[in-house]
Amino acid sequence: MKRKLRITFMIILIMMISLVGCKKKDDNGQENNNENKNTIGEMNENEQEENEEVTYDYSYPLTGVATNEEVNNRAVGVMINNHPAARPQSGLSQADLVFEILAEGSTTRYLALFQSEMPDLVGPVRSAREYYFELAKDYEAIYVYHGAAEFVNSMIVNRGIEFLNGAVHDNDQKIFKRESFRKAPHNSYFILNKAYEFAQAKGYETTGTVQNLPFLEVEEKPVGDKKGTYAKIGYIGQQPSYTVEYQYDEANESYIRSADGVQDQELNGEIPVRADNVLIMETHHEVFDNEGRRKVDMQSGGSAILLQKGIQQEVRWENRDGVILAVKDGELVPFTPGKTWINVVPSLEQSVEVSGE
Repeated sequence: MKRKLRITFMIILIMMISLVGCKKKDDNGQENNNENKNTIGEMNENEQEENEEVTYDYSYPLTGVATNEEVNNRAVGVMINNHPAARPQSGLSQADLVFEILAEGSTTRYLALFQSEMPDLVGPVRSAREYYFELAKDYEAIYVYHGAAEFVNSMIVNRGIEFLNGAVHDNDQKIFKRESFRKAPHNSYFILNKAYEFAQAKGYETTGTVQNLPFLEVEEKPVGDKKGTYAKIGYIGQQPSYTVEYQYDEANESYIRSADGVQDQELNGEIPVRADNVLIMETHHEVFDNEGRRKVDMQSGGSAILLQKGIQQEVRWENRDGVILAVKDGELVPFTPGKTWINVVPSLEQSVEVSGE
């Protein structure tokens, strides 16, 4: 009898242990299912957030980059020195739009337009030229330069150009400053974050509208099947003494600039100078005095090459209401959102080499 009871007890004990074990498995299974459900729910929420379209109310007129801040500040156009003694410069990587045009001999100078980004210091700053200040006026920019021939200063005043002249504010440490690590005339820098304050003091408007350039949508690709991953520009002629190169960086979908074989970068920080669009345009140049000063036709239009995202297009450039645009078969060719460099040369055939390396 005792033996039967002992056996019965053992059977009951084993059954209880089995039931508890099964319950634990069920409980664990249930917990795992809940965890899986939570994980899937979190993934669905994340996917939903990623798929939600981000909308913007505004975009910068000269870059096409979207923003939720209203854009109504005037552009500031600064004459930036490109003599070898002035390199590397400050601020060029943050300019929305840069024109590179010959000054004297084979030396070029930049008109850099700033609106979406306003670096603290820009330069070195150099003297004015007629075709530069007319461009600044067309883009409704406050024109910044340091000195000029008397007849050029007279033209600036008589044509109603709104300007800030470094010769007037030379090294005042308020809006212009001379740096000791370079020699004049390659050491005058413009304190850009003071531009609007001093412009207002002269009675200039610091707000306004800039004509929007045409831009592709962010997802759109430029039209064309001809590669353009490298460009070399010679100033002047077939045996130039100064060269510019653009090398396409596929990872960043932009072109890195070099001048005379040295990569362009910021003086402080070694940030490379990049362009999302490179427009190389041909136009008439004419030397008109013994100093080698030029007249450059920025009105008549002509042949051009446009580089975007590793693709080149043969286009024409046109000046429409003061803005330089790319045109093909009578239709505007949109720019890629981002920074644009416009190189102006006397001859595409003699000065420019483009390839799809």
